[in-house]
Amino acid sequence: MRPTPTPPDRPSSIGLFARRQKRLLRPFIGLLVLAAVGGGAYVYLQKPGTQERLAPLWAQIVGKMPLRITAIKVDGVQLTSDDAIHKALGVSIGDPVLNFSVAEARDRLNALPFVDHVVVERHLSGEIDVHITERPPFAVWQHQGHFVLIDRQGNRVPDQGMTGKDAEAFTKLPLVVGDGANEPASALIDALSQEPEVRNRVTAAVRVSNRRWDLTLKAGATVLLPEGEEVPAIHRLARYQASDQLLDRPVVLIDMRLPDRLTIREKPPEVTPEEAAQAKPGVDAAAPTKPSHPSPPIPGRPQ
Repeated sequence: MRPTPTPPDRPSSIGLFARRQKRLLRPFIGLLVLAAVGGGAYVYLQKPGTQERLAPLWAQIVGKMPLRITAIKVDGVQLTSDDAIHKALGVSIGDPVLNFSVAEARDRLNALPFVDHVVVERHLSGEIDVHITERPPFAVWQHQGHFVLIDRQGNRVPDQGMTGKDAEAFTKLPLVVGDGANEPASALIDALSQEPEVRNRVTAAVRVSNRRWDLTLKAGATVLLPEGEEVPAIHRLARYQASDQLLDRPVVLIDMRLPDRLTIREKPPEVTPEEAAQAKPGVDAAAPTKPSHPSPPIPGRPQ
């Protein structure tokens, strides 16, 4: 008979502990290997010229993948053109979605005129979402012969010149003129917005010695506003317009610098051909024959 085999000896407690620890260490060792490989790849990619050498290989890999851009959605846009947005994104529908760099597109979009900040999202479903928050211009500032867009705080808003939507902003926004006119413009424009009968007749607000404002009207008249009291003066001017149609009268100057008096200078009367023929030789018939005096205050107004 063949002898019965002897059963193996029972493992010692130390051996059992080592086996358990070996099983527990396997995942940890795997993570260490992956971290080492990833770290080495990162260091390799940071070397000059590495990304350029790998770009063709990466393009081939991505080009064979089925993930493509299926839709590009943009919201929050009022002043920025669609062409500028798509140029900044740098991709079109049908391009590989993994070729799209969210960070680079965000930087290019943030550099566009009127853009305050932007959020760009890339989805593996193929959709690119762009959420734009614009910094709309508040007024046009004429300064040292140049026209620039400014925001409510008086800061310059970058623009692309007199083309496209930028041109629309230049033509529709209020115009302020002069040194230092950009910073206090918002208070004056807000006051004019409350009085549309006055605002609709104003073509420009001129800053005088960086202390006060003059309003230039479409009819050619100039309104001199008091220093530091522009807002109540505009409301008072609106009351004069409602009761006496002051802004529709043939005037060249409305002086409101004194709080208790309104001084008006009317246009000189036109000289007819008959009057010109009767004018004395050597006298310019087109010029007024006597100095122009301020018109008396409007009846019923405070003196």
